[in-house]
Amino acid sequence: MSITMKYARLAALSVIAAFAAVSAADAASGKAKKVEHHHWHFAGPFGTYDKDALQRGFQVYETVCSSCHGLELLSFRNLGQKGGPFYLDSCPAGVPDTIDCSNPNENPIVKAIAANYKFQVTDGPDEFGEMFQRPALASDRFPGAYPNEQIARLANNNALPPDLSLITKARHHGPDYVYSLLIGYEDAPSTVEIAPGQYYNPYFPGDLSQNLKAEYVDENGYPQEGVEVPLGGVLAMAPPLFEGMIEYADGSPQTVEQYAADVTEFLMWAAEPKMEERKSMGVVVIIYLIILAGLLYWSYRKIWSDAH
Repeated sequence: MSITMKYARLAALSVIAAFAAVSAADAASGKAKKVEHHHWHFAGPFGTYDKDALQRGFQVYETVCSSCHGLELLSFRNLGQKGGPFYLDSCPAGVPDTIDCSNPNENPIVKAIAANYKFQVTDGPDEFGEMFQRPALASDRFPGAYPNEQIARLANNNALPPDLSLITKARHHGPDYVYSLLIGYEDAPSTVEIAPGQYYNPYFPGDLSQNLKAEYVDENGYPQEGVEVPLGGVLAMAPPLFEGMIEYADGSPQTVEQYAADVTEFLMWAAEPKMEERKSMGVVVIIYLIILAGLLYWSYRKIWSDAH
């Protein structure tokens, strides 16, 4: 066998192994229902965040999601930065003129949110060498519900609640996946059996072949002929949203769909708080490049017009 043929054979085997690895990974990841494509205000090259939706989404996060999930990469002051849900161009009535409310560290709304947040910040040591709890400041990061991973698992049936700072960037289909997951809880199909403390969601990737009831599998544990394995999987998080659980001050619908859309928009902002600035800069750059291209073309024609 020539050296060329030997290398060609090795390359072919490498390609086959790569495809096999991808197929195995796809099989392990399981299958899920196609996500719902929601119309997002921030979608597209000119999309922006809906400030009202961001404020409602923070209310949903603080009331519901923060009981288990943290925002470790976000500080309270981010809420008051330009583009954030509680940014102020000018101070509301009653605030002294000496305060610059456009500064997120002096924003009275942000300071009130931090001071009254449901979890306090661990600080210290004090003069006795002890750590202590105190109300949060605008400069503090969002404190989590659990002091460490072990306690978080202990409180959630050994499941670790993921941090939500970048959840819309860390999941395939991003905001559409988060929205679909929140509205997608339903009763498990009759062909599967779900263990206590687990909940079925068709949008959550998983493999329910191991959950099929005994009458639907053969002697080797595989699904019987004609039995379809349901899409989706099971997770330890119970359905977090219910109709009317949160009252919106602006009169928005108090439905699961509205709650899910609002908190997803807020989490998208948390993952990319500078999106509006980035898109604005992108528009300026494109306009600049178009003008530059026109000038270069005109210069080219002008310079070479006398050569022909």
